[in-house]
Amino acid sequence: MSYVQQVMEQAIKRSPNEPEFHQALKEVLESLEPVIAKHPEYEKAGILERLVEPERVIMFRVPWVDDKGNVQVNRGFRVQFNSAIGPYKGGLRLHPSVNLGIIKFLGFEQIFKNSLTGLPIGGGKGGSDFDPKGKSDNEIMKFCQSFMTELCKHIGADTDVPAGDIGVGGREIGYMFGQYKRVRNLFEGVLTGKGLTYGGSLVRTEATGYGLVYLMDEAIKDIGKSFKGATVVISGSGNVSIYAAEKAMQLGANVVALSDSNGYIYDKNGIDLKTVKQLKEIERRRIKDYLEFHPKAEYKEGFEGIWTIPCDIALPCATQNELNEESAKALVANKCFAVGEGANMPSTPEAVKVFHANKIIFAPGKAANAGGVATSALEMSQNSMRYSWTFEEVDAKLKDIMVNIYRNASSAAKEYGCEGNLVVGANIAGFLKVANTMLAHGVI
Repeated sequence: MSYVQQVMEQAIKRSPNEPEFHQALKEVLESLEPVIAKHPEYEKAGILERLVEPERVIMFRVPWVDDKGNVQVNRGFRVQFNSAIGPYKGGLRLHPSVNLGIIKFLGFEQIFKNSLTGLPIGGGKGGSDFDPKGKSDNEIMKFCQSFMTELCKHIGADTDVPAGDIGVGGREIGYMFGQYKRVRNLFEGVLTGKGLTYGGSLVRTEATGYGLVYLMDEAIKDIGKSFKGATVVISGSGNVSIYAAEKAMQLGANVVALSDSNGYIYDKNGIDLKTVKQLKEIERRRIKDYLEFHPKAEYKEGFEGIWTIPCDIALPCATQNELNEESAKALVANKCFAVGEGANMPSTPEAVKVFHANKIIFAPGKAANAGGVATSALEMSQNSMRYSWTFEEVDAKLKDIMVNIYRNASSAAKEYGCEGNLVVGANIAGFLKVANTMLAHGVI
């Protein structure tokens, strides 16, 4: 048994019943076999053993009182996975599916994603099993304040800088930042995704979606393709999906489908993004309500069917493991030539094998959706300087970062004998920077 396999088996044994974390471990570690073979110093220094074990795991209860006066209790998490190249950085997810295994999977992926940006940020992730859906603003504020009352003991501008993720937008960040400032008596860049009036950055809202399209645009240029005239299917209808659609449309694509957890809409004439923004960003309604404004569009229950819609480019932007082997085969049959992950690990391992077997350009989430955390790091820089860049300045920096991520992942794949495999390339490129820094720091 190889060193990599031994580390993987030990990590899985140590963390049972965490399938998402096991999936992420397998996907990353197996791609590092040729790197470990070339660099025996990593094995000698126990780099992988240290890499798969979080530096710190924080779990805590979050008590709050709902609008009926009832006491509710949720569970909060913050996994500070690796700080070799900078302070922990990664989002907070509020969703009933959140558990330790999911947070560990997200935090582990974040190490490599953050490394790929080229910016000095380590990997972490957090959240709670609290469900913001159907809650009043007052209930969300009470939860966020209770959550931050504990979390504030473990984070800071130069220690750990959380951001938003599923269920955490500008409203939630605002409530959390207010409570942090109140308890710690500090006005600092401790959270990113803040409002523009209190230290936020322009482009942060658009960053993950825009960055996804910037990277995919660079990738498909290598096969002589572009977004102009392409038919695009995007899952989800949250922040990432909306702004991926917006940028794809700006580049001349026809985006024909979006979804939410209940179902998906198909508008063959092209999605009206103004309507989607009104429904999702302002009124917080379901995607099926799109048909009230565009009755000729189609709505179908169940989000899985979205991948049967013929398209040139598919951008899964909803949640983990949403795109399975059957869906991947449907995309191949409909002559899709590129898939880019806007969500974290939305494609199952079986789906990824289908894409590679059919030579479809496939960009994994740790590379393709790194635009959000990259712009969060740019927000941190602006906070440190007490200064703000223009939209155009931040957008240009974001585009440069995403183009470089693609190029670095592509060249790493080629160097290690896996040309065209961006999964392997992204894992290797992200790993090398972290591993070499861990070597420099000694055994800590």
